[in-house]
Amino acid sequence: MSNEITFPSIGSKFPEFEAQTTFGKLKVPKDFAGKWFILFSHPADFTPVCTTEFVAFNRRYDEFKKLNTELVGLSIDQIFSHIKWVDWIKENLKEEIKFPIIADDRTIAQTLGMIHPGKGKDTVRAVFIVDNEGILRAILYYPQEMGRNIDELIRMIKALQIVDKELVRMPANWPNNEILGSKVIVPPATDIKAAQYKQGKYDNYDWWFCYKELEKN
Repeated sequence: MSNEITFPSIGSKFPEFEAQTTFGKLKVPKDFAGKWFILFSHPADFTPVCTTEFVAFNRRYDEFKKLNTELVGLSIDQIFSHIKWVDWIKENLKEEIKFPIIADDRTIAQTLGMIHPGKGKDTVRAVFIVDNEGILRAILYYPQEMGRNIDELIRMIKALQIVDKELVRMPANWPNNEILGSKVIVPPATDIKAAQYKQGKYDNYDWWFCYKELEKN
């Protein structure tokens, strides 16, 4: 059996599948039509790091909703385990999980490259950000030992939606970039005439490094 890990690439259509979740049957990405969504895997139910992640996701759920973004978790635990774990979180941590959790038979995990050689049979901490057209926009992998930064995922959704709307590029650590602050980057020109035009129109460090303020809504 090959140990090669395969998964869809950024910019491709997200694979279609149907799965059992804590909220019933779910068709992905069909049931998220017109919305962004984050599919994230966790190694196992009833584990400390995963529990902290689910609470963190849940407490920011309304922020994701404001960004037209849904959440869906996944692990290869059975649905009965998911249900019991969600009940445990509600009873002990006073958090009622507002998003579905997929009970995977390893099929989805294998398709999306969530099971890595040398890390056991559990899924790694994978994150797939998918836009409202069903296109995969970002993939992140975290080691099993380290919980995810949920605020960074919110930042990514905000940034990607601005990229689509304004046709710009986002600097490092946006909106707190060390050079540009909250300003965004104008895509570089591809010919001399456009370079001269952009350098005259936008603030810049050079013709290939133009930037601007985002318009206030």
